[in-house]
Amino acid sequence: MNDYGSGTQAVVLVLFSTLVTLTLLMCVMAGPDRDDLTNFYTGYRSLTPLRNGLAIAGDYISAATVLSTTGIIALAGYDGYVLAVSTALSLVLLMFLLAEPLRNAGSFTMGDVLARNMSGRSVRVASCVVTLAATLPFLVVQLSGAGSLLTFILGLSHETGARTACIALVGSLMIIYAAIGGMRGTALVQMIKIVLLLGTSVTVAALVLNRFDWNPGEMLRAAERGSGTGPAFLQQGLQLGTSAAQRLDFASLQMTVILGAACLPHITMRLYSARDVPAVRRSMSWAVGTVTTFCLTVIIMGTGAAALVGSQSITAADAHGRTSVLMLSRALGGGAGSVGTTVLYAAVAGTVFITLLSSVAGMTLAAASSLAHDLFAHALRRERAAPRTEMTVAAWTSVVVGTVAILLSVLVENWDVAVLTTLAICIGASAVAPALTYSLFWRGFTRTGLLAALYGGTACALVLMVFSRAVSGTPSAVFPHADFAWFPLQSTGLVSIPFGYLAGWLGSRLDHRRRTAESRENRRLYEESEARLLAAAE
Repeated sequence: MNDYGSGTQAVVLVLFSTLVTLTLLMCVMAGPDRDDLTNFYTGYRSLTPLRNGLAIAGDYISAATVLSTTGIIALAGYDGYVLAVSTALSLVLLMFLLAEPLRNAGSFTMGDVLARNMSGRSVRVASCVVTLAATLPFLVVQLSGAGSLLTFILGLSHETGARTACIALVGSLMIIYAAIGGMRGTALVQMIKIVLLLGTSVTVAALVLNRFDWNPGEMLRAAERGSGTGPAFLQQGLQLGTSAAQRLDFASLQMTVILGAACLPHITMRLYSARDVPAVRRSMSWAVGTVTTFCLTVIIMGTGAAALVGSQSITAADAHGRTSVLMLSRALGGGAGSVGTTVLYAAVAGTVFITLLSSVAGMTLAAASSLAHDLFAHALRRERAAPRTEMTVAAWTSVVVGTVAILLSVLVENWDVAVLTTLAICIGASAVAPALTYSLFWRGFTRTGLLAALYGGTACALVLMVFSRAVSGTPSAVFPHADFAWFPLQSTGLVSIPFGYLAGWLGSRLDHRRRTAESRENRRLYEESEARLLAAAE
């Protein structure tokens, strides 16, 4: 049991219940008609740029960003700062490179973008496989973290099965959000989440700075002392090490985050809901501004946790520091049992809870949409399914995806599954990013190249991750007592990203050397749509 007091826990429960009731009501009210695909997948593209930008930022900021990044900053200092900056840079890269072409090329899912010039069921199947490969690991991480976090917040014992019950609760709610709300309903939840998250984070960051008389230098010096590492807190190496190989691993991780985080299917899916190109530009401007502001507050909160809570207390609660922001709110509130602690802790806990719910709901919707639209409606049928049938399948696939994610999360609830976050982002950087950039910007890209980039990048990231030091061979690995690692890094991006791009290029070049009619047709179709794709010109 934690020591926040029954009064604080009662306030937290009331706040949780209120947030769940309000968000469920909004999902029901905003839910699409049963035979309207455009409403279900895009919400009629009716959101204003501000609202759509907030929804994009809400989808992009997951519970892993809120909890894990804050914890890394609190424990590793400089390394966490760079990770927070890389997280913001990834969305900036999406804004300038891919946002407008994706809006011009897309319809409902990533499969629509990739298949627009390439006929055949194999493209749809590959798109669905990669979407699931990138989404399911993230879902398992979020649900597993939800179980641990809720038991910590509510002061429940892990041994009583409370953790499993919390996982099932959050998973059930995410299924309801995705199945009933569709794109518009989940967008409203994301907007509520990001407004609450940004407001709470700015408040906590302001309280931290106020504690040090708005002197960042004093805060950093206190963080050096609280971390127990001294000047090393502001130097690279506390997270992964300082040897040449470990520095290479650090660079690999940042490159993976920058290229992969914003290319995940549940993020790019939001771009299709913008009305037009000017709207997507303004939406991305709002999203980038919101995410950048939040990352700045994360840096302050993580540093404040190191200074005011201390690394020993943080690691005693969670080895990865994922509860550091909750512990910080207690330290800022004025002590256990005080009104300040109760209010601030309840606000932070409620915000984290709605962040967990909205994050998993968006990912579930992306996975279910790909299964229903790419696999069922296009790959498994010769004729296009009726809208009502496709929506029914989308609702039931939300149930299936959610159930599978819940079962997997329960099975691995005692494991350290943080490596799955890295795996999902690696797949985004190694498979999705090459497929999208080639498809949008290279006339000579062919179906063979597309399949090679999707399957090759995914397989490379998966194989290297399984045999990496993040899974075995180190005390912090998933299996610390086993050693079957032969890949020396913990992030695969340094190898898998070039491999994904090379596979796509080689596959396309081989098609051109054979001078197949299909490759010539793909090139012709791209040239016909190039002006509209890149400049929104008819």
